[in-house]
Amino acid sequence: MADKVSVVDTNIVLQNIQNIKNLSDSGKNIVVVPETVLVELEDKKKLMDELGFQAREFARFLAEAKVKEVDIAKDCRVVKLYNGDCNIHLVAKNIYESDTELRHIAESNDKRIIEVADIARSYYKGSKVIFVSIDVYARMFGLFKNLKIESLRDDKSEVPKQEFFKTIKFDSSMFTILENANITAIDKEYKIENFCYEFVSGDGNKAYAIIHNERILQVDELDFRGMKVKPVNMRQKFFMKAILSNLYNLLVIDAKSGSGKTLIAVASAMRLIDKGIYDKIVYVRNSIESVDKGADVGYLSGNDEKFRIYNLALYDTIEFIAKKMLKKAESKESVESINAKITELLEKYRIEKLWPGEARGRTLSNAVVILDEWQNSSENTTQLILSRLDDSCIAIVIGSNRQIDNLYLNKYNNGLTSLLKQASHKHLELNMFAIDLQKAVRGKFAEFSERVYENKRKN
Repeated sequence: MADKVSVVDTNIVLQNIQNIKNLSDSGKNIVVVPETVLVELEDKKKLMDELGFQAREFARFLAEAKVKEVDIAKDCRVVKLYNGDCNIHLVAKNIYESDTELRHIAESNDKRIIEVADIARSYYKGSKVIFVSIDVYARMFGLFKNLKIESLRDDKSEVPKQEFFKTIKFDSSMFTILENANITAIDKEYKIENFCYEFVSGDGNKAYAIIHNERILQVDELDFRGMKVKPVNMRQKFFMKAILSNLYNLLVIDAKSGSGKTLIAVASAMRLIDKGIYDKIVYVRNSIESVDKGADVGYLSGNDEKFRIYNLALYDTIEFIAKKMLKKAESKESVESINAKITELLEKYRIEKLWPGEARGRTLSNAVVILDEWQNSSENTTQLILSRLDDSCIAIVIGSNRQIDNLYLNKYNNGLTSLLKQASHKHLELNMFAIDLQKAVRGKFAEFSERVYENKRKN
């Protein structure tokens, strides 16, 4: 008899298939997947976003499993599977109390899943049966049935407070020796996560630098000479300097909306390609909100209208850069000239869009890979994309933990957070850089909404 039987909701699988393996705990426990969960996952399988990826991963997991037994019990049918040391039972009730109502399909499905959790108590008599869901409403339905309920432990995790930027006092006469000096000789409390520094002297002088392998690399305006898009605040300068230096393999940016993260990433990527260091830009965006539209028209490349619809953030960024690049003589910015410049940029920098669902089996080479909106991606998807990159690539991961659209993820367990945590450690395989962009630069509306609404939430 298993120590514990976890009856899982659909959202447990859609958040991360690793949850199933964790709940099984090397075969000590049984994980029950209700029939209705399979139905919901089957419906998600065709999607090309994060949710579709997780549904397909679970389908592969089931396909690799072996059937141990099929039990036709009095009130239910149980298919007992094992995959490695993971025990999975698929359970269907013979007769459900809840009717499937198309008008209220989500609620009907929740109630059917709860019915399976309820009947599991009698089928697995002697074991501790728990209904596991990250949906508070589903857990409330479970309480109506007097079920033991749980969420996931990572919902209660802590996001570490990391210090990516530090200000330290420094003697003005010593500014000339900063370049390439060892940061540990200057900052005795230096930590690996301290990537960016502001050195301030008593007489008001300031110097700025990023850190690579404990060496100081100063940041000044000459770093951005010739750039059509220039950083407008200090943190943007740190970010752009880090990309243009080409010393880091993986850069992770947590940024407020309107902070210019995508613009800085794309403009800097273009400069690296101009220098001949990389051949192309690969833009990966895990858009939860565009799934239904994408299912209608598909994901084939080569259609400008589709490019615009499904990649508005990237399209807007390229349009902005195109306008910057047009000569003053063309200041009228006609639609024709702007579109011609956009087409030129797309071709020159070989900008391609990659959906997470298309990444399996691919290998990316000589590319600047930009992973955008990564707060909506799981650790599984993060691993999938990063494992597609060979040593000739650089990865720039950007997102905002203030704007999580994926209902199955939170600020504790998404791919952006997992990488931010890794920025506090030294890695033998690659060099990391991380920073948070805190200031909105989009304009007065972004500043207004940040001041009024974000401050209100904090208070």
